[in-house]
Amino acid sequence: MSTTGPVVRTHCGAVRGQTSDGLTVFRGIPFAEAPVGPGRFAAPRPARPWDGTRDAHAFGPPPPQDLGLAGPAGTHSGGEDWLTVNVWTPAPDPAARRPVMVWIYGGAYKLGHSGSPGYDARRIAVDGDLVVVTFNYRVGMEGFAHIEGAPANRGLLDQVAALEWVRENITAFGGDPDQVTVFGESAGAGSVASLLAMDRAAGLFRRAVAQSVPGTFFSAELARDIGTALAAEIGLHPTVADLAAVDPEQLVKAGQSLAPKMPGQVARWGRAAPTVTPYSPVVDGEVLRTTPWQALASGASRDVDLVVGHNRDENRLFTAMAGKLGRISDDRASAALALYAPGGEAAYRAAYPDASANELYERVQTDWLFGMPSLHLAEAHLAGGGRAHVYELTWAAPGSGGAFGACHALDVPLLFGTFEADLGLLLFAGTEPSPEALALSSRFRSSWTAFARTGDPGWPAYDTDRRLVQVLDAEPAVVPYPEEASRRLWEGHEFAALPLCQGY
Repeated sequence: MSTTGPVVRTHCGAVRGQTSDGLTVFRGIPFAEAPVGPGRFAAPRPARPWDGTRDAHAFGPPPPQDLGLAGPAGTHSGGEDWLTVNVWTPAPDPAARRPVMVWIYGGAYKLGHSGSPGYDARRIAVDGDLVVVTFNYRVGMEGFAHIEGAPANRGLLDQVAALEWVRENITAFGGDPDQVTVFGESAGAGSVASLLAMDRAAGLFRRAVAQSVPGTFFSAELARDIGTALAAEIGLHPTVADLAAVDPEQLVKAGQSLAPKMPGQVARWGRAAPTVTPYSPVVDGEVLRTTPWQALASGASRDVDLVVGHNRDENRLFTAMAGKLGRISDDRASAALALYAPGGEAAYRAAYPDASANELYERVQTDWLFGMPSLHLAEAHLAGGGRAHVYELTWAAPGSGGAFGACHALDVPLLFGTFEADLGLLLFAGTEPSPEALALSSRFRSSWTAFARTGDPGWPAYDTDRRLVQVLDAEPAVVPYPEEASRRLWEGHEFAALPLCQGY
């Protein structure tokens, strides 16, 4: 045990951090009991107090997941204490009362770990002179699969427990519990949207940033059917009695074996099938009563300020990683348009008469999965009496000669400044970031931290008259929403919970 470094007393016991270059970091602090044994598949339970001073020098272990995003060797502890928080603070002084930003990682609700090097929050804390918190939550079958006898949305309940920990403890780390901003990307943005809609999260944060909100929320019927299929992959039933004693890695394998089969289940699972992601928040009527769009339009979280946006070429990442960039046939584009386009294939072809098959394929999937859900979340918040600021990232990633465009997840290395970690390695090709990239990265952080501090990211709030948004590019500008053709195609579309198709 170390005997140097600042010590902070939490509600469960004292923790010792590490200070470097004027910033103190505390890693791997439990905010709930390990969800194993009697707590497997249960709602999170309060962490047990400890005696003495606990060294908070290593990230907690990643939750069981499909693809590991653990940090470099030696930076996270082993074991089953998946539910831990990390704090970056300029000064662990209770009198400081700095704004607090709480990061929620993405990863298709099946992977992710707060100790990933791509989520090193040092630059955000230093540039914004504020406190940053990251945490782990359960993903995959542990966190989101339908399991009889277990609460739905266990991963979301973990997030609420982490935010409750922040409310109860962050003052001791120099943060202000009344100035909390949640921010997240992809599944993390879907989690932010869910928290905005959840009664249990009310009052736990004042502001929210949702980067690329996915439109995939499952109905209870669809979640139940997919849960049955997941358990069947290992010859079991989707019940706590059957699954509680199963090694978590076996459940990860169940998801891995089901995912490639999902595209063949379009007739049964509809739009959810081609995503090859068998997990999403479930509109269960209890933990999550309605979709975020319905909740916000009804006035939920109207007092929470919101920044929401997306990247211009979201789907390009997935097309490229599948090795199909520039190789989409007209038949494949037609199938995607028939499945996703709200007005059918003809409407998209009329709106984009000069688009190639590849462009149509990417456009409709970008619109359906991230673009329009993000824009509609802002419009729902306005309808419910809230205020929202909208952005679109249009700057192209330099990796592969710019072939990725402004693809999904590009905003993460730009925001954190972690160009040589995780997806940053792919999108920036391991090269030194250009002055243009560094300037855009700095703009991301200054806008996000200004919003956390004041509620103003530096551009006008969105309204349905002018529709002004911040375009983030080499030359940032405030302009009317650039994807007007898509906006019109999706106008009036309701992002309802995805259903189990008729006949099943």
